[in-house]
Amino acid sequence: MKIAVVGATGMVGEVMLKVLEERNFPVTELLLVASERSVGKKLTFKNKEYTVIGLADAVAAKPHIAIFSAGGDTSVEWAPKFAAAGTTVVDNSSAWRMDPTKKLVVPEINASELTKEDKIIANPNCSTIQMVMALAPLHAKYKMKRVVVSTYQSVSGTGVKAVKQLENEIAGIEGEMAYPYPIGRNALPHCDVFLENGYTKEEMKLAREPQKIFNDRTFSVTATAVRIPTAGGHSESVNVEFENDFDLADVRKMLSETSGIVLQDDPSTNSYPMPIFAHDKDEVFVGRLRRDETQPNTLNMWIVADNLRKGAATNTVQIAEYLVANNLV
Repeated sequence: MKIAVVGATGMVGEVMLKVLEERNFPVTELLLVASERSVGKKLTFKNKEYTVIGLADAVAAKPHIAIFSAGGDTSVEWAPKFAAAGTTVVDNSSAWRMDPTKKLVVPEINASELTKEDKIIANPNCSTIQMVMALAPLHAKYKMKRVVVSTYQSVSGTGVKAVKQLENEIAGIEGEMAYPYPIGRNALPHCDVFLENGYTKEEMKLAREPQKIFNDRTFSVTATAVRIPTAGGHSESVNVEFENDFDLADVRKMLSETSGIVLQDDPSTNSYPMPIFAHDKDEVFVGRLRRDETQPNTLNMWIVADNLRKGAATNTVQIAEYLVANNLV
């Protein structure tokens, strides 16, 4: 199994290598790929040193699977070249997510839709993944009508420059700014770029991607995405209205029995999800479950996950694992 990691020197690329190693993915040959400025760099995987190569060399090597985390522009240009060479691409950028000819996959929910013909597979947005993981079992039983989500997103979702900005501010050092304002002791209602409708790109991803993942346009999602000074994971306050009524005990039982979900929901012991718990873990943590007392059939919940792991690297690797396990590559 020849695997290429495209964007291996980036923040998510580093986590992808860590996850591949932890999960003992069946790699027989590994290609570490990055932009021209990183070619020749040395990286370590399973105590072995590898030299970073360029994209053209990686395409020519015809890997079975290429997992991409190199940004949308790189994916648009290079994913089709890998696909044309027979490689299956699992792409972590936003480039292909809403392309009607490409699958948008969270393995626990819709991996069964994948076939050998799917040569470019899209990994959803990090905030979307953790939300749909928690909503999937509930939607199957109670049928969602409307979701209102407010996010509290880690600076690591922006990248290395943003993490450095926060670290500099904490240390009282003036440095390069990833955001238009300080992020320490602040909250920026501004994730990604603003669109003509007044929403940000991040907010529209949260609105559109769940419908595609569930293959269901009968529910709606409206979002407000906020950047906060944490570095270990994204948090979400989710209000979901169902067509059918629910029992809170059943909701708790269902979530606690769902693969990939950890229920932390006991106010009497101050048990609830927080980024400090989710950091460096693959699970999605759910808690603060309570009825919306102003609206029938409506649930409030709090969802936290490490945005670099289940929100990016781990989900991508899980898709690759599914492809291998089901002889789709």
